[in-house]
Amino acid sequence: MTHSSESISVKHNMQTIAFYNCENLFDVYNDKRINDDDFLPNSVKKWTYPRYENKLRKLSFAISNIGHDETGKHPALVGLAEVENAKVVKDLIQHPHLEDCHYNYVHFNSLDERGIDVALIYDRTAFEVTHSETFSIDLTDDDGGLDFTRDILLVSGLLDAELIHVIVNHWSSRREGEKESEPKRIIASNKVSEIIQSLRSDETDPRIIVMGDFNDEPFNTSIRTMVDTNSLYNPMATLRSFSRGSVYHDRKWNLFDQIMLTTNFFKSSKNQFEFFKANIFDVDFLKLFRGKYKGSPFRTYVGKKYVGGYSDHFPVYAILKK
Repeated sequence: MTHSSESISVKHNMQTIAFYNCENLFDVYNDKRINDDDFLPNSVKKWTYPRYENKLRKLSFAISNIGHDETGKHPALVGLAEVENAKVVKDLIQHPHLEDCHYNYVHFNSLDERGIDVALIYDRTAFEVTHSETFSIDLTDDDGGLDFTRDILLVSGLLDAELIHVIVNHWSSRREGEKESEPKRIIASNKVSEIIQSLRSDETDPRIIVMGDFNDEPFNTSIRTMVDTNSLYNPMATLRSFSRGSVYHDRKWNLFDQIMLTTNFFKSSKNQFEFFKANIFDVDFLKLFRGKYKGSPFRTYVGKKYVGGYSDHFPVYAILKK
């Protein structure tokens, strides 16, 4: 596999910011603290080391290509969802497809019941971390007990010497039903608003990027409220259509994976990044190329059946330009 556009010259005035739900990037070792029983060599899914290696190879190749057609280089920042621990993130960035990308990572273990977290990988030559922390989301289950989900990750740092703040999310799924689970995503939305307001109280006009798998569409209450409350711009709202999205479920496209920005990314100022474009990275090699689901994400598993693809989500990305 090679880059599709090797001839593209590197655009030093551009940087790609991306988000990718990796679809259960687990290692092959049993962790007694979490429920990783499905992803072990002796499990029903037979999650073996060769399968793990194949997934790392595919994910790393996909990441190396995001934004390459526009910028001639790999992304500066990539938010990740559904990673089990720091080890899998480290294995990912050390893969040959990414070893020349100078990636480091920020990851914190969360109390998520499935044992999956969010993380941020970043090119050390383009981005310098100045602060990172996580925020838990207080949810309860039907019995009134604590319902643990993924933490929200905040990473602040200097992107080509310019201070930006990145908030990485993976909100509660719709497994119980869209309406039944919606209150959980609204609570997460409110938590992001709190984080943004805190940043604004500490800094005049901070430049903030909110990214993640929100398990809601741009038009759903959780997203609309967060966008409106915090004067965000959601470029993904214009990308969704009946024939395009980031995830395909029940014969319908959804755009759950999104990147939003504060509107100060539209202020023209010398030597400051401005929003240039956003898109779904739905290139052909990430898609099924035949069958009734042709064109949908080429995933790793369909139920318990291993099919050996990349992920059940397409990555999304935004490009900033000076």
